[in-house]
Amino acid sequence: MGKDVIIACDFDSAQKTFDFLDKFTGKKPFVKIGMELFYAEGPSIVREIKKRGHKIFLDLKLHDIPNTVKKSMAVLSRLDVDMTNLHAGGTKRMMEAAIEGLTRPDGTRPILIAVTQLTSTDEESMKKDLLIDQPIDKVVMHYAKNAADAGLDGVVCSPLEAGKVHATCGNNFVTVTPGVRFADGDVGDQKRVMTPAQAKEIGSDYIVVGRPITAAEDPVAAYERCVNEFVG
Repeated sequence: MGKDVIIACDFDSAQKTFDFLDKFTGKKPFVKIGMELFYAEGPSIVREIKKRGHKIFLDLKLHDIPNTVKKSMAVLSRLDVDMTNLHAGGTKRMMEAAIEGLTRPDGTRPILIAVTQLTSTDEESMKKDLLIDQPIDKVVMHYAKNAADAGLDGVVCSPLEAGKVHATCGNNFVTVTPGVRFADGDVGDQKRVMTPAQAKEIGSDYIVVGRPITAAEDPVAAYERCVNEFVG
């Protein structure tokens, strides 16, 4: 599987999103559409960005009873996205139901990945707020194994955990890693971070990069720097 950089288009309107994407003349970066943009603009923003030729990671992190997730994934599968996700904490049955819903009549479906623990969560907050007393690495690997057993393609995880996920679930199990920052950049509200070059070294398959690109003085140059460091 080829490595790729996914730009997190965390904007609150279609206009801001298109103004940003218009800077990439001749390039069609893989983009992530998250809750903020999807809730602001609805499915139409997905269709328009897809029409422009971009691959799309629809990052809505579904987490509900299995039947609701199954029906919701069936709707999302019709948007022709390339990747989508859910929370691994929803149990194996929910993840299995998600695959059932996401699979189209012709047998195709987008890549489906599970969120293990958010990159803003550290071990202290996991224990204090979630009452999970196991070490964070052990929890992440357990959730990843559950996702693999349920038939998912991979997980969203910290780049610090990507190598261990591959060791636990196999090299073909996809690792999508946010929490990536340039060595000379601000870590923001992320707790578990790594540079693109380090993420490459440790085995991440995709990195998701937001503000280091979207808030850069020259977003195209920042994107190209990311690609050079991560893909080579």
